[in-house]
Amino acid sequence: MGSKSDQYIDEQDVLKTVLIIGISGGLAQLLAKLILKEKPHWKVIGVDSRSTSNVFKHKNLTSLRIRFSRGSFENLFRDHSFDYVYHLARISSATVYKDLTKRLELNVMGTNRILDLCYRFDVKKIVVLSTFHVYGALDDNGIFLKEDAPLRASIKYPELRDVVEMDQVCSNWMWKYQNEVDSVLLRPCNIIGSQIANTTSKFLMSQFALRPIDYNPVFQFIHEFDMAMVLFRALNDLPTGIYNVATDEFIPLRKALDTIGSKGIPFPITIASALNKILKLSNMEVPEYLIDYLKFSCLIDNSLLKDHLGEDPFRFNIKETLNLIRLN
Repeated sequence: MGSKSDQYIDEQDVLKTVLIIGISGGLAQLLAKLILKEKPHWKVIGVDSRSTSNVFKHKNLTSLRIRFSRGSFENLFRDHSFDYVYHLARISSATVYKDLTKRLELNVMGTNRILDLCYRFDVKKIVVLSTFHVYGALDDNGIFLKEDAPLRASIKYPELRDVVEMDQVCSNWMWKYQNEVDSVLLRPCNIIGSQIANTTSKFLMSQFALRPIDYNPVFQFIHEFDMAMVLFRALNDLPTGIYNVATDEFIPLRKALDTIGSKGIPFPITIASALNKILKLSNMEVPEYLIDYLKFSCLIDNSLLKDHLGEDPFRFNIKETLNLIRLN
């Protein structure tokens, strides 16, 4: 009898139903387009707590706006027989959900419900999107953190507690049920692109990007299309496990801003928080925890991902990725 991965490959041309949670997001829609292009006979159900009016139309794509509650998800799983589930709906502190308690409910408890339903309704594989931010930007970080590095982001910034706890919930569940459900947890570096409205993309594309004059940390970036491709390939090519997602390249922050064409706001790092409060008045501030990423590098190791996807699985190098969002 073959492994689960072998079974996925054998069955890749059979009709499958995929659930994408967080379909209103740009990355989720890139993923849906990839699935429907490569597997045009598959059926994709996309759900979001936000409006789905911006979601593209396709005969095999159904977009639903639902409350992220246990009842709504139970009805969803009862009405459809999902083969694969993508959980891309992590709520960040940069959204309208500023309150940590609310985000803990949505991220941690909501993720618990989704994982439980995947087990109960015999989903073949679930792919969850986390972030490299769980490692934290600290002055004693090693070079190229591996997946077994401690998650220390919430030590200094409690507003990241929900992100770290969500990641830990997924990790613990993954190994507990590894013989019943294949699971993949992805921790990507900074995802940037014109179709996603995450904090990093907004920061880079702003003429008011904070540009420290006394620090110049190195950053890793991955293009939104390459990230969507990793999500897609995770179904067949990544066995159960945790994977850092990054290219081999990295770049100093100032050079990245120069490449994009952002002059930014030069400032000494000692006044970062005060300057951020001023920017907040114009709704241009960055989340407070990101200030440390302007001081300390947080680079992640990608060797485990390349073991399964190949030595060069990405379409865009770092210069191309930055040039594609270059400011006019």
